[in-house]
Amino acid sequence: MLAASVLWGTTGTAATFAPDVGPLAIGAVAMGLGGLLQALVAGPLIARHASRLRERPGTVLLGAVSVAVYPLAFYSSMRLAGVAAGTVVSIGTAPLASAVIERVMDRRRLTRRWTLGATLGLSGTVLLCVAEATHAPGDAGRSSMAATLLGVGLGLVAATTYALYSWAAHRLITGGIRSRVAMGAIFGLGGLLLLPVLVATGAPLVSSWSNAAVGAYMAVVPMFAGYVLFGWGLAHVAASTATTLSLLEPAVAALLAVLVVGERLPAVGWTGIGLVVTCLAALTAPASLLRRPGRAVARVAQATQNRSVSDRAAGS
Repeated sequence: MLAASVLWGTTGTAATFAPDVGPLAIGAVAMGLGGLLQALVAGPLIARHASRLRERPGTVLLGAVSVAVYPLAFYSSMRLAGVAAGTVVSIGTAPLASAVIERVMDRRRLTRRWTLGATLGLSGTVLLCVAEATHAPGDAGRSSMAATLLGVGLGLVAATTYALYSWAAHRLITGGIRSRVAMGAIFGLGGLLLLPVLVATGAPLVSSWSNAAVGAYMAVVPMFAGYVLFGWGLAHVAASTATTLSLLEPAVAALLAVLVVGERLPAVGWTGIGLVVTCLAALTAPASLLRRPGRAVARVAQATQNRSVSDRAAGS
């Protein structure tokens, strides 16, 4: 999950090398070709397990439609509302959307550990976006109020669809379908749905070698390789935990903006990165390690109580 988030965090920096390519084209080439690559690689396995996939058509279709809608909404949100607002709404609210979906669909109770991690991660993401907005006020200034509100709305759509296809893939995987089959089917169908958008908007991608290279990178590395890793992770953790771990993405994006693009990150931004890292530590640390401090306190309290009893007995 964390490796996938690192790869996803490179997309913003990569897109800066193709400024003439619009958000719909970027989303369609990244998720569309990346999804088709997943389906192609997993093709023999998908054919072998086609009957099991046909037993769950609603889940597969829900995941595929969500895969197709997510990149269009996500990149358009950042273009309309600004990178800061688009990121915090699209990525920052996805864990909350996942928690609601799991609560409604699976009757899953939220743990205190998840609540703590999500709170830390969301706070860190907000601080990162505040830092970015402070250093790039022109993004919001160029957008009209109507465009900003539309961008925020699209960000909520992106967060919801991200949570939905994560839940759908997790549902298939935990139902006995291999992760490569589940991810290949969902993302392959989603890629097919994105092909018309790519045909209609993708002309700038072939207008120069640099634009084509950016499109190829987005499809192969963060989307194809990233979602293969994401599928493996979904076999072991809940969708709400997966979307919370993906809060590493904006932290990686901010670091790359400093190291590659040359942007400056103020202290509040570094504080946000620290909170995101703390969130990841809280969610990924072994449960025994988290319980160890509490056990140590309990042992000290028990020893103190035993000593007190012994002292009273000796005194009597």
